[in-house]
Amino acid sequence: MDVVDDKVNRRPGRKALLTAEHGPVLVAIAHELPRSSLDELTREFNRRTGLSLCSATVRKGLRQAGIKRMRPARKPAERAAVQGGAPVRVGYTARHRRADGDSGMNTDLTDAEWALVADLFERNGGRGAPATHSRRLLVNACLYVVRTGCAWRLCPKSFPAWRAVYKAFRGWAHAGTFETMHDRLRQQWRDRVGRAPDPTAAIIDAQSTRSTAQGGNTGFDAGKKVKGRKRHLVVDTLGLLLAVTVTAASVQDRDAAEPVVAKACAKVPGLKALYADAAYGGKCAKSIEETQGIAVHIVRHPGNRTTGTWQTAQQPLWPDVVAKGFVVQAKRWVVERTHAWNERARRLIAHHDRSVWAPVAWVWLTEARILASRLAEAII
Repeated sequence: MDVVDDKVNRRPGRKALLTAEHGPVLVAIAHELPRSSLDELTREFNRRTGLSLCSATVRKGLRQAGIKRMRPARKPAERAAVQGGAPVRVGYTARHRRADGDSGMNTDLTDAEWALVADLFERNGGRGAPATHSRRLLVNACLYVVRTGCAWRLCPKSFPAWRAVYKAFRGWAHAGTFETMHDRLRQQWRDRVGRAPDPTAAIIDAQSTRSTAQGGNTGFDAGKKVKGRKRHLVVDTLGLLLAVTVTAASVQDRDAAEPVVAKACAKVPGLKALYADAAYGGKCAKSIEETQGIAVHIVRHPGNRTTGTWQTAQQPLWPDVVAKGFVVQAKRWVVERTHAWNERARRLIAHHDRSVWAPVAWVWLTEARILASRLAEAII
């Protein structure tokens, strides 16, 4: 009696989707994104190859390619070296010592700055009585309030009555005039530095700031130990604002990410990549990629022990010992700098408004003021 070979009668299994030709792709992704999580590597691999693999299959492929995740060993007494060269001059310089304007304040717009945005505020013809106050003077009053942080009732007498200033500010804020002003100046500045009018990459981050006795929609940020509100910014790679929302400080970054990213994508449809910190990883990043169709890259600290670092035995991607301390993060430092720019305006250090629309308008006005100053200096 002949013995039947079991291998001949065995039912063929499903063809493996991950083949040997995909190994170099996995190695390249691990080298480009060494501190990404397994789910992030899987999404990037699926995006490049057009496949739909699960994370377990990708983990198996990484093991076969000789790539493993290493946890950095920290030295408590050692701190990371801060990047930089020669010491930089900080503080007030001649650039900050502006001449006084028509109102007697050095926060006023110069003639060159006003020429860039005058048509957005001036009313050309139409019905109704002539304007009682100069639109330029009203804008200068708003700039004085946001820069000094004073109360509306404490506006200097050189400006119109505070009720008239507040009424104008409220109308411009609801009409989106400050946002339109900033968007125009952002495109002009990008063109001046040789960039395309609309960016293709953006960075997202949030900042918690305390509230005052005015009340409003506030909460407690347990991580930062701050009671107040949280500003969520999406900026381009130059640090210029694309979208901003304000929520209570108790709202998690991942929960407020999708609305502000949706605003940025609606304004700039050509966005292809979004850089964020670890707070936006996991389901948040996956949801943004599915709804907005952009790639989310999570930039982590080199010493993080949550995801570790993907390394190969032949060519390590990062030293085994990583110092603990401050390290400049690629891409992420841009949005942190934008937060620092906003804090020059004392009105943005704390939330003095009960409404939600006013803090958003202040951010747009502050960023637009910075761009107007840059463009005017370049013209001169």
